[in-house]
Amino acid sequence: MFRLDGKVALITGSTRGLGWAMAEAMAGQGAHVVITGRSTADVHDRVTDLTGRGLAASGRAGDLADLDDAIAGVGWVADTAGRLDILINNAGINSRAPLGEFDVDEWRRVLHVNLDVVFALSKAAVPHMRALGAGRIINTASIMGTVARPTIPAYVSSKGGVDALTKALAVELAPDRITVNAIGPGYVATEMNTPLVEDPEFDAMVRSRTPLGRWGEPAEIAAAAVFLASDEAGYVTGQKLIVDGGMTTAL
Repeated sequence: MFRLDGKVALITGSTRGLGWAMAEAMAGQGAHVVITGRSTADVHDRVTDLTGRGLAASGRAGDLADLDDAIAGVGWVADTAGRLDILINNAGINSRAPLGEFDVDEWRRVLHVNLDVVFALSKAAVPHMRALGAGRIINTASIMGTVARPTIPAYVSSKGGVDALTKALAVELAPDRITVNAIGPGYVATEMNTPLVEDPEFDAMVRSRTPLGRWGEPAEIAAAAVFLASDEAGYVTGQKLIVDGGMTTAL
């Protein structure tokens, strides 16, 4: 079950963190994964890592904030790999400041990368998936689209938008056998979260608030992505699979 042989998966923001975990997992299940990130060197290193293990991978560097280049990247994948079966809109940014100090331009920057780009890349991918008669779009959302914390109004709003966009696209694309789902990670021990993991007060908050009593692992988010990308998830669409150790379930 959950094999992805012959599938081509484009994963944004996949040189580190959750995106890299997803790339490793999907390549391990037989997919050809396309690594993306801003650093050409990092993309090259990750592709070399996977191909060195006998797995199928290629890569393209670029900045998602440049929407024209990001959209062109979707066409590049379809042209060079011959098809595009799976799009994972994983890349995202955050910005922290009290409301009174949160700059409007910064608000727009976060919304652009976290929501506008998801819409634009999904739109660009759909014709290639329609040509195949099926496809998978998976969006990395967040529990912050369901609950909220202070000082991150743009991030919370953008992830709430991703939740709603996932539903809207799922309904529209279902006749094309293109499923659209989201994953809502809780607190995961990624490189980016290392300062939080190592902060005793924050670490204690996460562990006490999470019924499973620990941080999540990137591989646990990747497993959810593999499931949603697989044929076995063909009847699952418009859903947000929350992977948070029970945090948003507990009072």
